[in-house]
Amino acid sequence: MPLILEKPGTKLMTPSIIQVRNLSVKFKTSESTVTAVDDISFDIPKGKTLALVGESGSGKSVTALSLLQLLPYPTAEHSATSSIIYKEQQLVGASHSFLRKVRGNNISMIFQEPMTSLNPLHNIEKQIREVMLIHQGFSVKQAREKTIELLHLVGLNDFEDRLGAYPHQLSGGQRQRVMIAMALANKPDLLIADEPTTALDVTIQAQILELLRSLQQKLGMSLLLITHDLGIVQHIADEVCVMQHGKIVESQSTQALFSKPSHEYTKALLSAEPEGTALAVPADAKTVLRANNVRVWFPIKKGVLRKTVDYIKAVDDISLSVRAGETLAIVGESGSGKTTLALALLRLVASNGEIILNKTSLHDLKSHSLKPLRKQMQVIFQDPFGSLNPRMTVNQIIGEGLNAHKMMTDPHQRSQEIIKILESVGLNPESRFRYPHEFSGGQRQRIAIARSLIMKPKLLILDEPTSALDRSVQKQIILLLKDLQTRYKLAYIFISHDLKVVKTISNQIIVMHQGKLVEHGTTDQIFNTPKQEYTRSLISAALSFRTS
Repeated sequence: MPLILEKPGTKLMTPSIIQVRNLSVKFKTSESTVTAVDDISFDIPKGKTLALVGESGSGKSVTALSLLQLLPYPTAEHSATSSIIYKEQQLVGASHSFLRKVRGNNISMIFQEPMTSLNPLHNIEKQIREVMLIHQGFSVKQAREKTIELLHLVGLNDFEDRLGAYPHQLSGGQRQRVMIAMALANKPDLLIADEPTTALDVTIQAQILELLRSLQQKLGMSLLLITHDLGIVQHIADEVCVMQHGKIVESQSTQALFSKPSHEYTKALLSAEPEGTALAVPADAKTVLRANNVRVWFPIKKGVLRKTVDYIKAVDDISLSVRAGETLAIVGESGSGKTTLALALLRLVASNGEIILNKTSLHDLKSHSLKPLRKQMQVIFQDPFGSLNPRMTVNQIIGEGLNAHKMMTDPHQRSQEIIKILESVGLNPESRFRYPHEFSGGQRQRIAIARSLIMKPKLLILDEPTSALDRSVQKQIILLLKDLQTRYKLAYIFISHDLKVVKTISNQIIVMHQGKLVEHGTTDQIFNTPKQEYTRSLISAALSFRTS
């Protein structure tokens, strides 16, 4: 029988930290009502880890947000039988004052997209200490000491001099670790982790997962893990619920699910590993981009006169080239300079060195001379929600580049091209008049890919293009990218921490560490006979998270 409480806040005896019964979530739009979560039930025992897995749009994140009542009510609504019990208290429909005490103190959450969850106007120290000032009554000095301790815990050991940094000054992985530090600040009973390692490289993934495990043992903390990475699930979860189209189609212990899955959808997820190799590059392929001795140094200024005392060498003397039809992968830990190098190649950050696109030197070009060349080099950013305009529909977002470069001025031709590109990335063309917030994280990533591909560029820089996608969709996107590369002879610079994906698409690989190039070779050379210990550690960590 479902648990139905007469009034929010009524006490109920329960053996679990969280007890969910008959949870349903519907979203009302001007056109229709969409069921995102359909009558699901599960328990999260004290000190244990439950994983919710499934493809993008399956209802995982909506379920997690329901636990803290963070959905956009009244657009979102629960059924009359929906029940969520935390320590004998009903959360569905609970008062705002009660929920404020629970959120961030008893139940914390690590969100999927840290750039949109962190306040861009506040530095990281202020954002982390705010949690402790509100819930624990710490002094500013105590909160600062605890902030440094938390940053060390999540692998940001050299951040004592960067507490004043703002979110946009951090890499994607660094922002994710700041979010984890905030969530752990008050030692919560339950930590909800929505894709907590999406933006992290494999070595840091291992550190974060080990940290979460040790905190569970130390604090008796429960964990609700939402992820599309089944390798992580196998290593950390006690129980697994598989979601599809808003329903739980299978629920088993982790060991049972991986050894003997019962549902066809689960079997399909387990078999959806990246596979294949990169396309062969013709011997006479022309060089699309060449970079020589690129440097991006950020000054460190101190004192009253703000004199430059040193530099952060984000990119330090990097040279590379990529030909038509070739994929160059750039790998390395978070903060190694991968994204900064990409921005320098696109002339989006100031740099020294030589950058040549199709025999045209970009270094001395002014913005008006550079603009016509921009359609030849496009980029897919790591954080799709942060790069999509929330006030524009998908149709407007994808068509924005066409407007800027005065391409396809005929409305019918433009509409047909947008429909075609949406279909090619696996999105329903009928959704093109919706806004970014109405899509899941994986769907937003596909919108970002479509926006770049519609320009038919010569060079495409992909900054973690599959990090937010489940394995089955990753395979679709990789196949799509290979198909487009064959048809249009595209040159790709593929930035990723997922070496399993890198292995299937790259012809050559650059390994970066602390802004420097530590190793460069073909994909076979890097994976089979790596020369540097750092490269070997990356590959070893990547292989440790394979499902078996």
